[in-house]
Amino acid sequence: MRKTVVISGGTNGMGRATALARIARGDRVIVIGSDPAKTVEGARFLQADLSSVPEVVRVAGEIDGPVDALALFANRIQPKRVETAEGLEYTFALYYLSRYLLGELLTPQLEASPAPVIINVAGVGTKAGRIHWDDLHLERKYSVVRAQLQAGRANDLLGVSFAAAQRRTRYVLYHPGFTRSGSDNPVIKLLARFFGRPVAQSVQPVVDWISKPPAEPLTARDREKPVPLSLRTLSPDDAARLAARTSGLPALSGLT
Repeated sequence: MRKTVVISGGTNGMGRATALARIARGDRVIVIGSDPAKTVEGARFLQADLSSVPEVVRVAGEIDGPVDALALFANRIQPKRVETAEGLEYTFALYYLSRYLLGELLTPQLEASPAPVIINVAGVGTKAGRIHWDDLHLERKYSVVRAQLQAGRANDLLGVSFAAAQRRTRYVLYHPGFTRSGSDNPVIKLLARFFGRPVAQSVQPVVDWISKPPAEPLTARDREKPVPLSLRTLSPDDAARLAARTSGLPALSGLT
């Protein structure tokens, strides 16, 4: 059966590989990315800066009809702290908030599909990092690692809170491991060359979940291993707390 698949961060690395794999299966693929020079042949390309709340809202509004799968890959490393026009820390905005918004804004289209699924590719199973409740935007102490780990843990909790809403849409949290994903960072590129998993290997579960979503409301997997939902980084209380803090952000006023 031909599916409609939306992929954020779909012009590079694992996102691009997933797009090409689904196009090869005959799917209608919609790729969201920032660089029109990196369009994927056979896919509909939607240009957007996903660190911008208005841009996420705009691009979600350009997607109509039922959506069978939403695959979330968008992320970019920022060596120095960058603040978006809405006053949000960049990594928090791109890596976490864009995924939250796309999931919420596209829920009506997902729920109209016979077997919908969201696949959030981040770092589930990793215990390092935490939500800095008193400094979500890392104004007092920023580092690349601190920002990436906080957004990763936020994505873990995003899956928990989405599943708790008891929608038909299945939610998958997936940690692909260190992958040769096409990062522009020269150090990461060098390390990936020697130690990274092949992109095709890392995305194969994503491609398969699109074809056949899990039966459970929430699935968490770190590479080939299931992640227990009892892990402290998947706390339902923390998930509810983050969902409340997120929906109350001034940048989202009137949206949620």
